Amino acid sequence: MKLIVAIFQPHQLPAVKQALYDAQIYKFTVTNALGTSLKPGYEETFRGVKHEVSLLKRVRLETAVSQPYVEPAIEAIIRGARTNEQGDGKIFVMDLPECIRIRTGERGTRAI
Repeated sequence: MKLIVAIFQPHQLPAVKQALYDAQIYKFTVTNALGTSLKPGYEETFRGVKHEVSLLKRVRLETAVSQPYVEPAIEAIIRGARTNEQGDGKIFVMDLPECIRIRTGERGTRAI
């Protein structure tokens, strides 16, 4: 089992979701995130006062998958999130030693 965490541009979320659905991956969690990257921030003016915005908006998507779904999930996220521009995001793949379904107590791949 693997935990896949992807961080990418918010406007790419609909494309990533559709690519995951096409790969038959339906269970994931999405949260809003702020972060820095190689790109410097930008300046905004609000009520006449300049503010430096260095934390950029991103989306964090997490999904736990069994081994046969690892590569399809990675490929789907890349297909949905890629714009070929700097700042497309990152994907992190981590071992998931255990997963437990709270409702039934099932463990391992059955819980995913």
